[in-house]
Amino acid sequence: MENFNYYTPTKVVFGKNTQALVGQLVKEQNCKKVLVHYGSGSVKKSGLLDAIYQSLDEAGIAYVSLGGVVPNPRLSLVYEGIELCKKENVDFILAVGGGSVIDSGKAIGYGVVNEGDVWDFYEGKRTATACLPIGTVLTIAAAGSEMSDSSVITNEKGWLKRGYSSEYSRPKFAIMNPELTMTLPQYQTASGCVDIMMHTMERYFNQCDNMELTDGISEHLLRTVMKNAKILMEDPNNYEARAEIMWAGSLAHNGLTGCGTDGGDWSSHQLEHELGGMFDVAHGAGLAAVWGSWARYVMDARPERFAQFAVKVMEVQPTEDVSETALKGIVEMEEFYHAIHMPTSIHEMGIEITEEQIEELAEKCSNFSKRTIGCVKALNKEDMYQIYKNAK
Repeated sequence: MENFNYYTPTKVVFGKNTQALVGQLVKEQNCKKVLVHYGSGSVKKSGLLDAIYQSLDEAGIAYVSLGGVVPNPRLSLVYEGIELCKKENVDFILAVGGGSVIDSGKAIGYGVVNEGDVWDFYEGKRTATACLPIGTVLTIAAAGSEMSDSSVITNEKGWLKRGYSSEYSRPKFAIMNPELTMTLPQYQTASGCVDIMMHTMERYFNQCDNMELTDGISEHLLRTVMKNAKILMEDPNNYEARAEIMWAGSLAHNGLTGCGTDGGDWSSHQLEHELGGMFDVAHGAGLAAVWGSWARYVMDARPERFAQFAVKVMEVQPTEDVSETALKGIVEMEEFYHAIHMPTSIHEMGIEITEEQIEELAEKCSNFSKRTIGCVKALNKEDMYQIYKNAK
């Protein structure tokens, strides 16, 4: 096992009607003015935004609002939020929504308290030294951003999708009411489940000796999400299944499933980021579309690990041939994706990708041949090209 630091400062308030406590939780932060950040009309139509405002009013908290966050959140809105916060002397950000809203809020938080262009952090040019404190009211179980140190933003100039991680951005609190996720479309629920699983799988597939306990937590989390994802395809109002999925989303990305590892591979996320930037696809669906091609491409570099995944997670009967067992696990995972109506190729997302687009994806993912990705097998531009091509 590897040495590790495990830092999870986020206060979690979980359960029915917990959104009513938002005013109290914000007041505990001793802030003077809040930016209420949200997405499209769903939080308005559901009445959630009005309930948030009422709770803040009752707590005597001053606030301004900025909506309009979209999936694959845009840098242009981040800039708008930074300007608004500076103008209004905002000292706390309340993100009401899913991972895109929270990620946008984190980027705004960096931009308000650090000099220069916030995009520099996402391009790896500079390191943030602080972030405005953030609280969240979660409406989508997927990204895990409500407890994580990471955010992902899309720059419309070149449609580059980049991530940045810093402990400064871990939210102060996360309000999680599973009932708030019951109105999600089936596709969005399924996509969220894939995202949750991939946050654990990216850490699970690594190149180090692993802790039995961390492996056990990861394997059980994955089985739990798979079980409850299938339930929600048939019964979207099942509170218990929604609760299991929501809690799994936080645990999958707050560092728990990476304790004692080398940090994991993360190639599938990097490959998907370029798909998301180019085609604006749902993040989880994009991950499902590339994962099988990535797994087959790198499996021989760590067959025993893939075989363990097959047996412990996908419940494949082991054979004497480790590679055969490993491959069966990959096939079983793809069958699960199909069972919850997720794609296993780019074509299944309704995209007929061209040779030129594949080359552009590999160019951007390799940062124009300046980097490799992954640790199970280090992937260069040509490797990325082959995975995209195999996934088409």
